[in-house]
Amino acid sequence: MNIVHTLTIRHLQQNKRRTLVTIIGVIISVAMVTAVATLVFSFADLMIRQAIADNGEWHVQYQDVNKEQLAAIRDDEATKTVAITRDLGYSRLAGSQNANKPYLFIKQYDAQGFAQFPVELSKGRLPQTDKEVVISEAVATNAKVKYEIGDRLTLHVGERFENGGDHPLDQTEPLRRAENQLTETLQHLKTREYTVVGFIKRPQWETAWAPGYTVISYVDETIMGANDRVNAAVALQKVNPTLFAHAENLAESNQIETVHYNNDLLHYYGLSKSEASYSMMFSLTAILMAVIMIGSVSLIYNAFAISVSERSRHLGMLASVGATKRQKRNSVLFEGVVIGLISIPVGILCGLAGIGITIWFINSMIQGALWTAEKLTLVVTPLSILITCVVSMLTIFISTYLPAVKASKISAMDAIRQTTDVKLTAKAVKTSKLVRKLFGIEAEIGLKNLKRNKRRYHAIVFSLVISIVLFLSVSFFTASLKQSIELSQEGVNYDMEVSYGDGKRIDDRLVQSIASLDNVTEYNVIHALYRNAWVDEALIADELREKVKQDRSLLRNGKYAYDIIIHALDDSSLQAYAKAVGADYEQLTNPDQPAAIVLDTIHYKEMATGKYVQAKAIYTQVGESIEFAKSDKETGEKTKGNKVTVAALTDQAPMGMNTPEIGWLNIVVSERVMNRLADAEELAHVQTFLHLKSTEPLKTQQEIEELHETNLHVYNLYQSRKSKEQRILLMSVFSYGFIVLISAISIANIFNTISTGVALRKREFAMLKSVGMTPKGFAKMLNYESIFYGVKALLFGLPISFVVMYLIYRALANKFSYGFALPWMSILSVIVAVFVIVGSAMLYAGAKVKGENIIDALKQEHA
Repeated sequence: MNIVHTLTIRHLQQNKRRTLVTIIGVIISVAMVTAVATLVFSFADLMIRQAIADNGEWHVQYQDVNKEQLAAIRDDEATKTVAITRDLGYSRLAGSQNANKPYLFIKQYDAQGFAQFPVELSKGRLPQTDKEVVISEAVATNAKVKYEIGDRLTLHVGERFENGGDHPLDQTEPLRRAENQLTETLQHLKTREYTVVGFIKRPQWETAWAPGYTVISYVDETIMGANDRVNAAVALQKVNPTLFAHAENLAESNQIETVHYNNDLLHYYGLSKSEASYSMMFSLTAILMAVIMIGSVSLIYNAFAISVSERSRHLGMLASVGATKRQKRNSVLFEGVVIGLISIPVGILCGLAGIGITIWFINSMIQGALWTAEKLTLVVTPLSILITCVVSMLTIFISTYLPAVKASKISAMDAIRQTTDVKLTAKAVKTSKLVRKLFGIEAEIGLKNLKRNKRRYHAIVFSLVISIVLFLSVSFFTASLKQSIELSQEGVNYDMEVSYGDGKRIDDRLVQSIASLDNVTEYNVIHALYRNAWVDEALIADELREKVKQDRSLLRNGKYAYDIIIHALDDSSLQAYAKAVGADYEQLTNPDQPAAIVLDTIHYKEMATGKYVQAKAIYTQVGESIEFAKSDKETGEKTKGNKVTVAALTDQAPMGMNTPEIGWLNIVVSERVMNRLADAEELAHVQTFLHLKSTEPLKTQQEIEELHETNLHVYNLYQSRKSKEQRILLMSVFSYGFIVLISAISIANIFNTISTGVALRKREFAMLKSVGMTPKGFAKMLNYESIFYGVKALLFGLPISFVVMYLIYRALANKFSYGFALPWMSILSVIVAVFVIVGSAMLYAGAKVKGENIIDALKQEHA
């Protein structure tokens, strides 16, 4: 160690308070990076485990492959394991008590398939030959058909075809039925003999509306014929962005027609085949990493900038005894190395401890919200620690480099006289006479102070600007991400939908029977009637105007034909909904003057692009009318019909209301108004939808099916809804945790910068007091300085924040389309917080120097 390094360490030891403040600043920064990196890896691990538990551990599935193609897949260098699966088809379940599930669905796995897919054995053993099967427990509990281990089954297995259809139906498509009669048949039947060797839990991947109960047999690759076809589910050696191209190339080179990806699992690895999704993820990651880096650099940079300002005399003395520019620069860089060696390990430990405690506290909440036994665990990987170390070292280097360059330029005379930071010229400290007239001498002195100490002033303003940008950017990111995920739910805010397959109404008796089931927590009944309406071109949606520009024939007399869905709610539901959206319930229930709540904002998914869109459905106003079209029964010509008055406009839909596409319009009325708008024939075609929320959706579904109502369909969507809620919870915990960290760092940054800056001005304050400034005047001067800091920071911080927010919006626009709106409540909160934080820091720092002895302060050379 050379003499300069020795003197640097000695100086750090002699100035313990300043050294400790700098170390704490770096520790906070490192802890933030550690916490963020660890939280990302921990949540990704949880969601990966959950996805595997739900759908199995596979990344790519090649469908309908023969034995030769299967061998090529096994021999591929990217392949780790291959699970063979095959869907044999459906067989009638004799004696089934569930009219909506009249089949057994026979599936085959090999030994690797049983290991890779979530098959939970409850009794007996797994099949070992293609003559053995395990049966879902739901066959006994739901269909009321009892089997025992050892039973022999003779099944006629075939494919489901809708009457007149030319392609087979699978498990994702519900039973086809109309007028209480099946409109599908089983074809290509083959007789198979099986022995029951065990029972399994109902598989997660079996949709609630699937028409067949799962039965699993064994597929033996060694006895596959040359023309036999199976599906190959591949777990890869390495999961990286190249897997999509690699799988497509492998399929093409081996004439494999269909390739599927386990998107639910791959998303949690940060991968997507969709260019829009991948572009969005890449853009957001780049923006967030930039935000973290800027926050860290600003915190550490200010600590070292103030350190150099304070050490200027010490560096000048080194220069006076022959230290070169390089040695002075290395002195500051070495200080950064020493502080980094201490702070980085401590910061990593603090970050891990903090995030570990956070995970421990939120685990029960996460398990409840995710409906899973999987726990969020602290995952510390070499990569997360490496990322933390690299980011921390990089930020320390950037933060120390500029102060180090500045230190190398300090001359001996300037440093000893301390003229580098304070340069007094009339022009430099000139202030407007208006300031003195409006605010007094204290404001003028405060403003001159800021102008005289420009570097310190700029450091504090820079801290404030960064804090503003960080907070607003992360707040906007969190709100946008939640909005995006809610958009992707496409209106699914219920667990199950109950309706008749033939489109008739559900009577009140049946509604009350279902609503009174033990686990039902909320329900809503919607009667739906479909009509058309002519809407003036000036009022139609923006997307429709573009279509009309290309094809004017879409208009008739300057009007566009909208498809209208009239939704009627019962009185209690309508009253609650009207109150929520600010509509007059009495107006809505008057059949003599029909009125409706219009949903003028819709969310939908563009089928062509896969983009989720939020858009204006119509540009109407409260009090205007919507005129329905009426078709002449003989000619089919549409003429003018009833009118309905717009009672309220909203983007808030009742539970269960499906989101239409552009050109469709949802309106909500009372049952009395619907009866007035529709004639007897139309009322006969009104369909009822009962939407439910339940604490145990599968149990509730079984109880509904046990009512034995013929042709009553239950669509249980809790699994897809649960998946969306998982993502919202994940993003909320991550984002709000990040906001808390950012806020804490920003406040620490500002307090550190201001209090250290004020401490360095003890001699200046002592001089002001010595010429007669009173304690009240001193307090006013600090208050005005706080205001100047806050105003200047907001003037720079808010525009920069708007730019960053727009960049985040554009990144999300790759996948989601909705209007850009500034978060005014967050902006107002930031404006208030800036002045509160700066004022508090000034009061805290002022209180520390208020009691200083004037003589001692004037004699003082070091703070």
